[in-house]
Amino acid sequence: AMALADESSPCFLHGAFQVIAATFMAEPKIEQRFKTGKGLGWSEHDHRLFEGTERFFRPNYVGNLVANWIPSLDGVEARLKTGAKVADVGCGLGASTIIMAKAYPKSTFVGFDYHKPSILGARKRAKEAGLENVKFDVAKSTDYPGKDYDFVTHFDCLHDMGDPVGAAKHVKKTLAPSGTWMIVEPFAGDRVEENLNPVGRVFYAASTMICVPASLAYNGPALGAQAGEARLRDVVMRGGFARFRRATQTPFNLVLEARP
Repeated sequence: AMALADESSPCFLHGAFQVIAATFMAEPKIEQRFKTGKGLGWSEHDHRLFEGTERFFRPNYVGNLVANWIPSLDGVEARLKTGAKVADVGCGLGASTIIMAKAYPKSTFVGFDYHKPSILGARKRAKEAGLENVKFDVAKSTDYPGKDYDFVTHFDCLHDMGDPVGAAKHVKKTLAPSGTWMIVEPFAGDRVEENLNPVGRVFYAASTMICVPASLAYNGPALGAQAGEARLRDVVMRGGFARFRRATQTPFNLVLEARP
């Protein structure tokens, strides 16, 4: 029941099956992209990818984001409780944004994503939840509006981007001097042999069909879902940040903290 019937369970699997179905639909396109090297943008996939990805990651966010991940960051939880300005970049259908907005009603949240259908879906979900401290806008990771954010988040998306260093630089530009950037990424070691386990195999498969082609579609570095902490640190530091650390982890995610 935890795997198949309870959508709030940390082991709910339906989203994974939707992602798998979407990758099968993408197979003819991916075959051609392997030959040309041009990549396949996120928006070019079957619609089941967008919903499936959100349903796959949301249970982990429900179980960990407010209870463990945010408390592992230096001073962030206290600021969110008293009132902070937050940007959730690459928010997709808004699961992470909505969870935070519900947990911290004194803070204001803006979710950004370049994929318009996902933003429209996120707006609908926020309205259904009756939330007044959250909004969603269409914007890229390198040009989303606003400044002096106390907290910026990227959930399972930085490795997909065509310009992750540019995204890091934009976070630095829009973050308050005392602000914090939280980067949640798929769990991965820095060496291939560290990832030859059931979780790593799943992420490598998804990376081959989704993450690497998404980055290549925009001439990106193709970090992939198994980028590893060292590579991500390099991206963050090249973005102009002075401090970087692993705040915590789960079997599925690395939770990284960056500060100016």
